[in-house]
Amino acid sequence: MAFHLYILECSDGTLYVGHTDDLDERMRQHDAGKMDAYTAKRRPLKLLHAVDFSTRYEALTMERQLKGWSRAKKLAYIAGDWSEIHELAKGRHKQQRG
Repeated sequence: MAFHLYILECSDGTLYVGHTDDLDERMRQHDAGKMDAYTAKRRPLKLLHAVDFSTRYEALTMERQLKGWSRAKKLAYIAGDWSEIHELAKGRHKQQRG
């Protein structure tokens, strides 16, 4: 059985990270507003990214890590841009804006 890490974009532009063992059913629950109070108030939702893990523990561990990341860092993760993730982790993006 595979476990899925997924990232949704909410109607307000925020990103929601979750995991499940049945992505189709979880998306139906989110779309119906029955899954999570956060996403229920921010529909419609768009699935931006999903990746499979072999255990629930791995999917949950990655979910928890991503939930602590900025939007920019999550988008770099979705794009597979590990050099950008590395730079964002260093805080260089803050210096460039300043």
